[in-house]
Amino acid sequence: MRTLLIEDRKEINEVIQSCKTCFLAMSVNDQPYVLPMNFALEGNTIILHSAQSGRMWETLKQNPKVCINWTLGEELAWQDVQVGCSYRVKSKSVIVEGKAEIIEDYDEKYRLLGVLMSQYSEREFKFNRPAVVNVGIIKVSMDKISGKEFGAKAVTPWNS
Repeated sequence: MRTLLIEDRKEINEVIQSCKTCFLAMSVNDQPYVLPMNFALEGNTIILHSAQSGRMWETLKQNPKVCINWTLGEELAWQDVQVGCSYRVKSKSVIVEGKAEIIEDYDEKYRLLGVLMSQYSEREFKFNRPAVVNVGIIKVSMDKISGKEFGAKAVTPWNS
């Protein structure tokens, strides 16, 4: 079983959009911190939401550099059932490195809440003013993106 790079952006986007949760990694004062988050993908931007206070919020204000991971698939596979090192989880993973920006503009927050909800539902949503004012919206601009497939079948002349 191999690890293969996923180079097709369409396939990378499919992995991201098939996930329900991403993992946001950040760091301040050499202390790493990771949180599971709901998200949406819009072009080369990841949209996140949270409260406007707390450890994540303060960390992003001090250091906006982040890394986000999505992992799809949890099927266990092996080449030899007796050899522990031949075991692998068949999955696809995407990692984005970028910079977080806290969105303050009301109209943009409202629009991005709609983008976020479209990740989870095809329904149209309305948001009342207090909800928009009180939610924290974060946009992460992608600097780097990479994808990998783990536990892929090796391609040989007899199985291609």
